[in-house]
Amino acid sequence: MQALLSIFIFLNNLLAAGTIEKVSFYTTDSLKVSADLYINNYDLPFVLLFHGVDGSRGEYSEIAKRILKLGYNCLAVDLRVGNKSNFIVNETVERARNQKISKNFIDCKKDIEASIKYSEKFTKAPLILFGSSFSASICLMVSNENKRIKSVIAFSPGEFFRPEIIVKDKIKNLTVPLFISATNLEYEYIVEMLSGISQEYKTIYKPKTGRGLHGSRMLDPSNQTANDCWLELLFFFKKIRNS
Repeated sequence: MQALLSIFIFLNNLLAAGTIEKVSFYTTDSLKVSADLYINNYDLPFVLLFHGVDGSRGEYSEIAKRILKLGYNCLAVDLRVGNKSNFIVNETVERARNQKISKNFIDCKKDIEASIKYSEKFTKAPLILFGSSFSASICLMVSNENKRIKSVIAFSPGEFFRPEIIVKDKIKNLTVPLFISATNLEYEYIVEMLSGISQEYKTIYKPKTGRGLHGSRMLDPSNQTANDCWLELLFFFKKIRNS
């Protein structure tokens, strides 16, 4: 364990790699979506990053840089639901409002599907979806519908679309590797939601001390167990890289 922690600290202290470019693409309902494209090397696999309820692509401004150090490219997306994160305003929300395009939680599925299609410009390799809060649930559902998805990282997924859609029913029998993060208060609820998925495919993280923070904030330096969560996530990336 100490050796792995040393590796994590070494990776964490590396200079930021890659380049960052602001890009955009369109959904099937003609909404222009903004995103930040983090490129390490076009031959490397992609992680697609989706924010939480009040967020923007800025939610991943630091997380994406760390993922780049692990040997991936990233696409951090402004979904049509949100506000701002790390002083970066969600541009897709403003366009959806101005164009009077539907922007319920589940409508963001179109944004995620458009992100997957956009990534095909750069790679034909399987993709990793990374979601926070409601977008984590959509990532899980999409992974059960799209063969391009290699694995899913889902921070605080939940039943955000009831009564029309029951996530538990949509994701049962999923057979891609999953990393699921839950606060201590969310843990039992999330375990139940994932009960239809075989244990061999899911890794569920909860803090050993403290309550933890909802969504990707679990990785924020303000969370006292952020390093523990990063270490578990590093294990997961190593596992799927070798699979």
